[in-house]
Amino acid sequence: MANKSLFSSLKSLLPRATARNDAGGPAYALEPKEALAQLAATGCFNGTFYADAEMQLATLQSLVCQVNDNVFLAKLAIYSRERAYLKDMPAALAATLAARDTVLFHEVFDRVIDNGRVLRTLFQMIRSGQFGKKSLSSSLQRAFQRWLNTASSEKLLSASIGHDPSLRDILRLARPTPVDNGRRALFGWLTDKEQSKWAPAGEVDLPEQVRLLVAFRTAETAEQQIALLDRLHARWDLLADKAKGSKVWAAIAQAMGPQALRMNLNTLQRHGVFEDHAIVQTVADRLADENEIRRSRQFPYQFFAAYMNASAEIPEAIKAALHTAAEIACGNVPKLPGPVVIGLDVSGSMQSPVTGNRGRGGTSKMRCVDVAALVAAAILRRNPDSIVVPFDTRAFDANVDPSDSILNLANRLARFGGGGTDCSLPIRKANSAFFKRKFAGVVLVSDNESWVYQDRPYYNGSGGSTGVVTEWQVFVQNQVRLQGGDIEGPKLICIDLQPNTTTQAPERSDILNVGGFSDAVFDVISSFLGSDAGRFVAEIEAVTL
Repeated sequence: MANKSLFSSLKSLLPRATARNDAGGPAYALEPKEALAQLAATGCFNGTFYADAEMQLATLQSLVCQVNDNVFLAKLAIYSRERAYLKDMPAALAATLAARDTVLFHEVFDRVIDNGRVLRTLFQMIRSGQFGKKSLSSSLQRAFQRWLNTASSEKLLSASIGHDPSLRDILRLARPTPVDNGRRALFGWLTDKEQSKWAPAGEVDLPEQVRLLVAFRTAETAEQQIALLDRLHARWDLLADKAKGSKVWAAIAQAMGPQALRMNLNTLQRHGVFEDHAIVQTVADRLADENEIRRSRQFPYQFFAAYMNASAEIPEAIKAALHTAAEIACGNVPKLPGPVVIGLDVSGSMQSPVTGNRGRGGTSKMRCVDVAALVAAAILRRNPDSIVVPFDTRAFDANVDPSDSILNLANRLARFGGGGTDCSLPIRKANSAFFKRKFAGVVLVSDNESWVYQDRPYYNGSGGSTGVVTEWQVFVQNQVRLQGGDIEGPKLICIDLQPNTTTQAPERSDILNVGGFSDAVFDVISSFLGSDAGRFVAEIEAVTL
């Protein structure tokens, strides 16, 4: 039998809004764990349209104080790094654990601090004093010492790139005891100590990769450098300032990993690599390597970013390869149990950088609307009977072909809008224009800053609810009528791309709030629409320590 409460008085079913979002619109405050999960999946500690970095940090610290569950924080740190692919937020959560539970801190350290960039970030956060004492306690020192003594030579060389703090700063304060002469010589070399101070180690004890790097940097000819690259496995940016001409750069390109290759196309173009048609084809083939894309689970968003950032001089064969790669990566997006209405927020605040403002030269060109359009396009490609409704304070007719290229779809969808935000519009349109069609649910991709309803600013829906909840209840009743009284009912998924603590629809059996834009989000969505009991917080709590 159908749930009779679905057909009760509409007003009596609707929960009153409990908060105001950053745009001033009615909203629902997320529970502390839900809000922490949202921050852990989206927070980059950079300025967003509505909040600056300091506000994000203050919000994180406030929520941490409300969540007296260190195991959850540990799992959240791992999820943020391994599933949401963030760097700063998992380091902040690790720094929090360092002050609250050193046992759990050591348990998650190796999984969260998995490269030199995150190591330097954690060190900087601890030294800032924002998470407790500024100095490294003996327990923290042991964690850093363990990392420094067990990391491979290649990993330590990669960690040496960057400053404020530098790897040298970390070595000087962590004071690791070298496990052998090879590590003693490496630490001495990385800290620019005179060789006499490496004793009893000497230059002969330096790891092979360091000796090869030194040989590359001091080589007199391009041919010598190219010969060394057969055995040298250093990151390209350790070689860049000494590379002797386009032939060396071409060899560096062929040695790059798939992600470095995708992210540095313009650099290779500037150094004349693509003047060689054979190299162009080699790079194109590697970018579109289906096995590599599926193995590394690269999401279409990453290829879209590369495509958007590619200069006009990049050869068409490489741009075509990015299209192909995005199509292959789209296979990582699961097929849903039925067609959905995809609400795509194209409002003004969605024009801001998805990872926040980092200042001149450091801010991503990838906007929230670009990521949202990519997510919408990816869902549509895998579920072509779905419909996409771009919206700001108007619902636009997208008229897109699901069989079009994924990057073309995303480009076209991102061009709509630019005004205010009414997140109820896609559901409202489904209730009017598509009321005879059956849907498994609605997916809203937004920054969740709705502040307009029925063309009225800061206006509540029925019974003091939000406009989203009001229109959603009408949608539910209509779908139950269309699909029969014994169905479980449609589901609403609100994907938030920004680190917010409010939502437009509160969590309940038919509503899911999820944050971020990694492929982990799609696993949660697929499970939820497929009647899996797992939800976003439950997904995090399922992480094994």
